[in-house]
Amino acid sequence: MRVLAFVLLALVLAAPVGAAETSFADPKPSWDNPRKVVLQLTVDENRHVNNVLYNAINIQKFYGQDNVKVAVIAFGPGVRALLKTDSKVAERIASLKDYEVEFVACGNTLDTMGKSAADLLPGIAVAPYGIPEIMERQLKGWQVIAP
Repeated sequence: MRVLAFVLLALVLAAPVGAAETSFADPKPSWDNPRKVVLQLTVDENRHVNNVLYNAINIQKFYGQDNVKVAVIAFGPGVRALLKTDSKVAERIASLKDYEVEFVACGNTLDTMGKSAADLLPGIAVAPYGIPEIMERQLKGWQVIAP
């Protein structure tokens, strides 16, 4: 009997804990009222860059592609992930662009590096300055995440 009780206790403790559902704020995300999120990309380290890209995918999975706008804004060392010559994730970026993830590089960082928009992967936008671009988007209702 003690063995049976021990086995039952072990099963109960091993059972996965039910995940709480996220409660959406009003108005709920929709085609007409998508959530808007900026993911900052500021580090030139493969693991970090991939983490930012995974976050973009996960956000779209959660809300649904039509219910969220995702922008990855790179400044400082993070811009290297968007350069034709330096990017180790060019194929992933191209794939995410197909799913309407927006990528923006800091023009000031490009200037500092001696690079231009022509040095970026195809379809990457350039903002004059990365941090003010993020600030202005935040003032327009975009949520800013620094993974």
